[in-house]
Amino acid sequence: MDKTRPTILIVDDTPDNIMLLSSLLKEQYNTKVATNGATALQILQNTPEVDMVLLDVMMPEMDGYEVCRCIKADPRTSDIPVLFLTAKSQPEDEARGLGIGAVDYLIKPVSPPILFARVSTHLTLREARKVLADQNRNLEALVAERTSQIMRVQDATIMAMATMAETRDNETGNHIRRTQNYVKALAEKLKGHPRFADELTDENIHLLYKSAPLHDIGKVGIPDRILHKPGPLDRDEFEIMKLHAEYGGDTIRQVEKHLGGTNSFLTYAREIAQSHQEKWDGSGYPQNLCGDAIPLSARLMAIADVYDALISKRVYKPAYSHEEALGIMRKGRATHFDPDMLDAFFEIEARFAQIAQEFRDAEEEV
Repeated sequence: MDKTRPTILIVDDTPDNIMLLSSLLKEQYNTKVATNGATALQILQNTPEVDMVLLDVMMPEMDGYEVCRCIKADPRTSDIPVLFLTAKSQPEDEARGLGIGAVDYLIKPVSPPILFARVSTHLTLREARKVLADQNRNLEALVAERTSQIMRVQDATIMAMATMAETRDNETGNHIRRTQNYVKALAEKLKGHPRFADELTDENIHLLYKSAPLHDIGKVGIPDRILHKPGPLDRDEFEIMKLHAEYGGDTIRQVEKHLGGTNSFLTYAREIAQSHQEKWDGSGYPQNLCGDAIPLSARLMAIADVYDALISKRVYKPAYSHEEALGIMRKGRATHFDPDMLDAFFEIEARFAQIAQEFRDAEEEV
């Protein structure tokens, strides 16, 4: 068999027809033959190099229409062009053949020049489709790689911006890593909850994970004397500190304005930056939102941020143990925190402790 030539499978229950077609085609093509539909399908399964099927319609047991349906239903053979060669000449017969996936319908006795022309045309079209499919796959791979590069740059930029804000506050990049992983873990726990299932899709959870590091970006606007104060803030200082939430929301809004619109990532980033200090009972800031008026993303971030603040050492306080932090947070149910979210937090509190250990600060490592 010459592998440089196309291979055509001839299917006909009449030996004389097979001999005639084989003799006509053998000078230009490799040929295989089958005298029934079952044998034809077996050949196609075992011979991946078949490029075309010339198929009789009127055969016993399995007619050509059924054979064609099987060919087109199998992903391994569905792209092989099928040409019907038949004595059935009624328009409805031709329409039926084309309707189940055949590319052509020739009436017997077939004129050799017409047969050669149709075979050549459909083989050329098949090769063109294969080339186009290869080009599309290459293009998709290139687009995927470029998209991946852009996403890596975006992620690095986000992390750099978030780290800049945290560094000014004498915190570490590990705080960013911990809180974004807390948010992801809590969101995944809640995605089956009827209150949250519609919003907490896998795609949105990924966006929450990516946007969480920007929660304190507004701290870049807070003076160092307040950020670095080694003790509790007085009333006036605290009022200035509270502005970081507004600054964070305004920063993301400026990005949206520059882009001429928003997207889910920026929406989550803005919600988290502006509203993560709101409290369930309305006593938080900057807008005194309460209950479900607080964006879901910000309610998740509130639990993540408070837990991490409690277990982390600060210039004005020691680090609390995991158990001590749980005790404090439990008191915030339905006052500081969404009660359903806090209940979910307690169900996976061991996962929070694991994340805290995995991304612990360098000075805590032994």
